[in-house]
Amino acid sequence: MPDSDLRGEAWRLPPSRYLAGRPAEFALPAAPSSRYVTMGDGCRLAVDVWLPQGAQGRIPAILVHTPYYRRFSLREGGQGERSPNAAKFRDAFVPRGYALVVVDIRGTGASFGTRDSFRSPKERADAREIADWIVAQPWSDGRIGATGISYPGAASDFLASTGHPAVRAIAPLFAVWDTWADHYYPGGVYLNRLAQVYDALMVAMDHDRRDLLRQVSYYANPDLAGPAPVEEDPEGVLLRAAVREHLGNFRQPDFMADLRFREEPLAYDPGFSSANISPYSVRESIPKDVAVYAVSGWMDGAGYANSAIARYLTMQGNPRHLLLGPWDHGARINVSPWRAAQEPEFPLVGEVLRFFDEYLMGRDTGLRAEAPIHYFAMAGEEWRAAGSWPPQPRPTRWHLAPGALQAAPAAPAEARHATDAGFSSGAGTRYERIAAIDSRDYYADWQQRQAALPAYDGPVFAQDTELAGNVLADLTIAADTPDACILLYLSEVEADGTVRYVTEGLLRALHRKEAPHPPSYQAPWPFRSFHRADAAPLTPGVAERIRIPLLPTAWVFRRGSRLRLSIAGGDADHLMQVPHGRPPVFTLHLQGCALDLPLRAAGA
Repeated sequence: MPDSDLRGEAWRLPPSRYLAGRPAEFALPAAPSSRYVTMGDGCRLAVDVWLPQGAQGRIPAILVHTPYYRRFSLREGGQGERSPNAAKFRDAFVPRGYALVVVDIRGTGASFGTRDSFRSPKERADAREIADWIVAQPWSDGRIGATGISYPGAASDFLASTGHPAVRAIAPLFAVWDTWADHYYPGGVYLNRLAQVYDALMVAMDHDRRDLLRQVSYYANPDLAGPAPVEEDPEGVLLRAAVREHLGNFRQPDFMADLRFREEPLAYDPGFSSANISPYSVRESIPKDVAVYAVSGWMDGAGYANSAIARYLTMQGNPRHLLLGPWDHGARINVSPWRAAQEPEFPLVGEVLRFFDEYLMGRDTGLRAEAPIHYFAMAGEEWRAAGSWPPQPRPTRWHLAPGALQAAPAAPAEARHATDAGFSSGAGTRYERIAAIDSRDYYADWQQRQAALPAYDGPVFAQDTELAGNVLADLTIAADTPDACILLYLSEVEADGTVRYVTEGLLRALHRKEAPHPPSYQAPWPFRSFHRADAAPLTPGVAERIRIPLLPTAWVFRRGSRLRLSIAGGDADHLMQVPHGRPPVFTLHLQGCALDLPLRAAGA
């Protein structure tokens, strides 16, 4: 079935109908104007400006601040989309009366400079200067919005945090709130393969290595000929000089490995830590009148859905909206096993347009009358509306028993599980897309992969039952090693024996200590600082209570099916091995193990 917004009655005015009633009024120019804008420290940034042809008077602008090329050159006679990362915003916003400003961040594309980190604080300062430049243009009405998918989405948070008075609305799409915990160190476990693959992408782009870039599916078109120079540089002389500066850029695997503990300063810079590259750290600087639309998907990497939820819950006091769909990173694919087609049908950019129409252009779109939260329940294949998150505030507790999940606590018993160091969740997982790998079928071989894991099956569902939110595993567990990665999987076992992946959660036992939620990160799951001071080895053989949240989802378990919990000690193709060369053996004290499940009757 499709992810159409017409499935269910979640909206008073579905986004597709809003978009249909908002036709394009202006022509899109064949090419943008482009130029260098010089920052206060002398660094020159390449800027494209797309203006609606035929628009009268001054207009609002939407900014996309990207490391993925604002625009490509094409080789002579070549064809293809020159702005693959901005085209969807260009085509939706510009013909409807917005200026679109797309900027190569420093150290990327045609911009000068050297990148000193992932999401460098220098980029935040640049964003404010770009905002100053925008409002000084003769076409600007003094109002700015910002959006983008992933890196540019987080850049919109940073722009808003500058407090620039022109910034009225941001739509961080599939964007982190905490780069450490929700991106590279989920549960405190380093995604080493992600760092390596993403680094290869950035080297290919930042160094203008077209031979390498063509190996990335998004940029496989052989007619793409590197970043486009600005108009004042028709021969690309300045462009080549800028690319030479990029050779000094940081390298992602080394940089992220240096951030072993959350918020711990770099050894060579006591003022820099993972907080500096995470939007949560600047949330107090975002004015209360800035509207925020947080968007993510159920298969959005290692924790991006957590980020969207935390952003929404933390930004209380701001006008805010939350959208969670059946999507991977960037909503390139509808990940529901029951999808009608791979490509999503939901008009995501149209919904973002409605948001900017409401809060930036000042149109009466009806958005404020809608529920603040919309989410898609897979298997039920319908959109839901909610006034709060999670939709079901009181979880149902199931207890672990030998091989089972049950309503009543188990009798005292122990279950010993040796971990398989070679286990992998495969190549069609939630992790590939955030590494720019073109995944299209998710967990298609899960039936075979999960069969090797120890499992606990729940009772047969007597009716269709919806799970919406984060499952929380409350375990009493011991390991024979002083550290371990505890990885939990949730599956649905259908009446005919088909097993489908639902979600997962993980925790490095070193980081098991919980802490109160800080004002900068409000969430319905347990918070951990992941600080060095709070890290502690296990005592081998000694059981401890460890609570592990699973990533959020919305899934309808059909009548006659079961819920399955599986346990592993790692994922060989995605996670750093913990501990090195010592596959742990877990002992569960079942009378102290339970799952808290946000369940309710489907449709309730």
